[in-house]
Amino acid sequence: MSFDRYITTTAPDGREIIGQVDASRFPRYAEPTTFARVPRLDQVSSPDVTILGVPFDSGVSYRPGARFGPGHIRAASKLLRPYNQALDVSPFANQQVADAGDIGVNPFNINEAIETIDTEVTALRKDGSAVLTLGGDHTIALPILRSLHRDHGPIAVLHFDAHLDTWDTYFGAAYTHGTPFRRASEEGLIDMERSLHMGIRGPLYSKKDLEDDAILGFQVIRSDDYQVDGLASVRERMVKRLAGGPVYVSVDIDVLDPAHAPGTGTPEAGGLTSRELLHSLRSLTGLNVVGADIVEVSPAYDHAELTGIAAAHVGYELLSVMSANR
Repeated sequence: MSFDRYITTTAPDGREIIGQVDASRFPRYAEPTTFARVPRLDQVSSPDVTILGVPFDSGVSYRPGARFGPGHIRAASKLLRPYNQALDVSPFANQQVADAGDIGVNPFNINEAIETIDTEVTALRKDGSAVLTLGGDHTIALPILRSLHRDHGPIAVLHFDAHLDTWDTYFGAAYTHGTPFRRASEEGLIDMERSLHMGIRGPLYSKKDLEDDAILGFQVIRSDDYQVDGLASVRERMVKRLAGGPVYVSVDIDVLDPAHAPGTGTPEAGGLTSRELLHSLRSLTGLNVVGADIVEVSPAYDHAELTGIAAAHVGYELLSVMSANR
C-alpha cells in the first residue's frame, strides 16, 4: 500500500515511522477511522504502541452502552495533531503507533470474554508493543493486568475513577466493572506498595469499602484533594507513590465531572476537570508506563462529543507520555 497520505519521519534509531494522515492534504473528516488517523496494524511492522478496541460492556451495573465506546473515541480523535506542546513531544514521530481495530468478545459470557481479552492483548504484546486499550467497561482491566503480570510481575496500578472498583461481588457475580481491582489484588497482580486511586468521590455502601480497599493495596487521592491541596501537591504524592517499577494506567472516564464527561454509565457529581486529568497524566513522564486503558465511555449519554473528545485527549496524553519516556 502507498503511504503518500501519511506523515513519515525517521525515529532516533533510524526506523521509518508511519505517522498520522496528513491533515493538510486529506481532510480530518475523511478516512481513516483509526485512532488519531494512525495506520492500521496490518499496514506496519513491529509497532511500539498498539491501539486496541474492546467493545464489551456486559459487566456494567447501571447504564449500558460502553460497548460503543471504542468507535466513539476514535471518531472524536480525528482532530488530534502531531505535536504535543505541553510535553514538547511528537507522539507519532519517534514511536510507531498502529490501530489493531476491535476484537470480538462474547457479550453473553463474561468468563469467556475475559479469557479472549487476555489472549488478544498477550498476542499484541509478544513483540514488545505496549497496548493502549479503548473500552468497553472496566471489567476489561483484569485480563489486561493478567497478561502484563506474566512479563512484569506485580504492577503499580494508577487508577483514575470516581469509584474504587474493589467491591467483592454484585448479585453474586465475581467479575463486573466494580470488581476488577479486588480480583487483581487477590491474584497478586498488583504492587500493593505502589498502587493508587485518583479522583475518588461520592457515596459508598459503608466505611468498610475504604477499609477493605486499603487492605487490598491502594492509597486514595480524592477528587476534593485537587482543590484543597492543589495540583502540585497531588502530582508530588502520585509520582512518589508510583516510582520504582512498572506502572499500568487505567482511566475510567467518570473520574471527570459530568459537566466534562456526561457520556458514561455511572456519573458522580464533583469530579475532576479535563484540565486536571490531562495535567495528572503529563506528570507520568519518567515513569515506566507499560500499558493503559480508557474505559466506560457510553456514547448514548454524550452531548456534543464532550466525553469522546475528553477520552481522545486522554489517549493522546498517554501516547505522548510513552513517547517522552522513550
